[in-house]
Amino acid sequence: QVQLVESGGGLVQAGGSLRLSCAASGRTFSRYAMGWFRQAPGKEREFVACITWSAGSTYYADSVKGRFTVSRDNTKNTVYLQMNSLKPEDTAIYYCAAGSFTTNAWGYDYWGQGTQVTVSS
Repeated sequence: QVQLVESGGGLVQAGGSLRLSCAASGRTFSRYAMGWFRQAPGKEREFVACITWSAGSTYYADSVKGRFTVSRDNTKNTVYLQMNSLKPEDTAIYYCAAGSFTTNAWGYDYWGQGTQVTVSS
């Protein structure tokens, strides 16, 4: 069992940066790949980024590639999403998830409650 708690969201101007954190409880955190997803009002939840359990591989949605960086520290049971050059279209609730290394939400077994990111123009 893994419990996930996101933090670091907030209001930022376009062009700014935020770093989201996702703290996990449970000794099995390092066994899971981790993903970040987001959901904007009136839209479907969409994949943002994912990272393997060893942090050896990462994958990004085209919309965030070159601007966002996913990383993890298994000694701290934490995964991060560094978001730079933020755009108003990045506004959404951001969720972290633990599961398989995939872009599909169904591949993740555990989800956090989400953290709001709002980018003003």
